[in-house]
Amino acid sequence: MKPIELVVKEPNEIDYKSYRERRLKPNQVRAEAFVSGISHGTELNLFKGTAPFYDKIFDMKNRLFLKGENFTSYPIKLGYEWVGRVVDIGENVKKFKKGDLVHLPLGHRTSHTFFEDMETMYGKIEPLPEKFNTNQAIFLALAGVALQAVHDAHIKLGDRVIIFGLGTLGLLILQLARLNGALWIDAVDPIPKRRTLAERLGANKTYDPTDCDIGMELKTKGSNDGADIAIEASGNYKALHDAIRSVKMAGTVVAAGFYQGNAEGLRLGEEWHHNRITLYSSMGVWGCPHRDYPNWDRDRIHNVVVKLFQENKLRIENFITHRIPIQNAQEAYELINKNPEEVIKVVLTYDKD
Repeated sequence: MKPIELVVKEPNEIDYKSYRERRLKPNQVRAEAFVSGISHGTELNLFKGTAPFYDKIFDMKNRLFLKGENFTSYPIKLGYEWVGRVVDIGENVKKFKKGDLVHLPLGHRTSHTFFEDMETMYGKIEPLPEKFNTNQAIFLALAGVALQAVHDAHIKLGDRVIIFGLGTLGLLILQLARLNGALWIDAVDPIPKRRTLAERLGANKTYDPTDCDIGMELKTKGSNDGADIAIEASGNYKALHDAIRSVKMAGTVVAAGFYQGNAEGLRLGEEWHHNRITLYSSMGVWGCPHRDYPNWDRDRIHNVVVKLFQENKLRIENFITHRIPIQNAQEAYELINKNPEEVIKVVLTYDKD
């Protein structure tokens, strides 16, 4: 395959840029793609042009989104779940060897060349353990996001937790919440196949939000008066509102999704205000340190999720629903956008021919 890189030329239009491999510097590493995962939240919004980056720039110094005249960030690169194998190393490289499996929080392209000591917003780049499962490697970035959300939730042994959104992120959060001590877990999603998978992964009860009032269900059925903690993983404002309605007075809500546009369906003057709910934004990149930094940082988050996968404490069976060649990426993004009921995780593949 000739070297190509995926970009969004303009909203809803995938394009490709060719590039030329350059001679390695002494401290550089080159890896060729095996597979790369598509983020159904962040990437889909960048693909559609609904993310704030469409016409704004994030000023890292002042931590503000700013809109300039005639500004657009397009064409824009996509991807942060890239998995490949090292094919060449510079003469001074010590940490990597040919054949090493690597996960890079970098874009969809046929190869990546990086410096051995390179650091990204997700932390340092390290070779994955020998015989690490390549399918598991696809989920390392999102597993880190999920672990960050569970840490932000401060789950205590015995808590009742409710999770909104049972895509990849929500299903990983479900498993980590159980490992962190949640005694009862409710899970919410309108898509039946996702609820079924959540039940297989240990959810005590699942709900279709189009079929009932989730907050009323939790607070009037049985002896419970609501969840201690809600984690919202869909990026849907109505789901965030339902999460706020579902927790007890002075409960905790963690917003782990990527929310877009006007907050239609979110009414902060209701339960959030009157029940004194604590709302956390779960963000572990873009210069945001872990809330328990320096004891926890991105490198430690990464190392923990690697170990959880190695010990089979995180399961991903049946998560990957579609494998689509990178040359057909337009089809992949449109599938996620138009037929969400058919997908859980879509990945791009790289044919070597």
